[in-house]
Amino acid sequence: MLLSLAACSRSEVFRHEAFVFGTRVDVAVYGKDQAEADAAAAAVLREFDRLHRAYHAWEPSELTALNAAIARGEAAEVSDELAALLKDAQHIAAVGDELFDPALGALVALWGFHTDTFVPTRPDPDKLQALLAARPRMADLVIEGNRVESRNPAVQIDLGGYAKGYALDRAAAILREKGVANALINIGGNVMALGRKGDQPWRVGIQHPREPAPIATLPLYDGEAVGTSGDYQRFFELDGERYAHLLDPRTGQPARGTQSLTILITAQPNAGTLSDGPSKPAYLAGDQWREHTRRFGIEHVLRITEDGSVEVTRALRARLQFVGSVAPKLID
Repeated sequence: MLLSLAACSRSEVFRHEAFVFGTRVDVAVYGKDQAEADAAAAAVLREFDRLHRAYHAWEPSELTALNAAIARGEAAEVSDELAALLKDAQHIAAVGDELFDPALGALVALWGFHTDTFVPTRPDPDKLQALLAARPRMADLVIEGNRVESRNPAVQIDLGGYAKGYALDRAAAILREKGVANALINIGGNVMALGRKGDQPWRVGIQHPREPAPIATLPLYDGEAVGTSGDYQRFFELDGERYAHLLDPRTGQPARGTQSLTILITAQPNAGTLSDGPSKPAYLAGDQWREHTRRFGIEHVLRITEDGSVEVTRALRARLQFVGSVAPKLID
């Protein structure tokens, strides 16, 4: 009986999976009590579902209601949460020279990415040029308390490149409220760690953009988050060419020059949010990626170029364990 009781008291990883935000999510709780782990993870998944429904970019939601009001040239009253999200996304867009701009929802729709089962097609050239000429930007939004309006009716908000990071921060807050000290939250490759996995830190892999395996692994410590922007998750191929969902607002075309770019955010407030939005301008900047990560104070970065070359900052190289024979170029 003593041996049996000892076995029951061992800590283990309790995993909980779902499909939200158009991707697979995984909440892994390390502990001894499965009932407590299940309850905490269930609360997180309910929150993910709430966020998904509230801020969906094309199904009826608070966000689509705001977009409809903007298209009509009207102001809208939004929730405290959405007002705060829009202000933060506006700031991230400004710091990143508007390379990543959630106001470009109409551009995303033109490329057919506002559907779960898109058909490979290029956008109508005239509609694309008209939208580029309209130049919708987050800077067009006027946010006063809960009142939101736009100086530009072409603005259509899509928080798809931002919401997963915010959801990581919400998940971490809920788990801590539920007394969970050790967990790993994964939302389609955006990952945040709480505590440890026993006597070891959590270890995560960085996906190789062209192979079904990680290119490297790294330990993730309490409160840290990692996020990747890449051309290998939402994309289609047409006439032998790859078209990814990360669109360059300067050209209206899918960004070129980078297969994937990963950033590690050390423990700090809103680490989850910072692991998502700020990776986009660096990805879209191509060879100027380092300038953009510096703007956000991000020192841990790995980039895989269009030709498959690997570039990594010295700070992140010290944390990485590469898989196979990789000879990265070190960047200060």
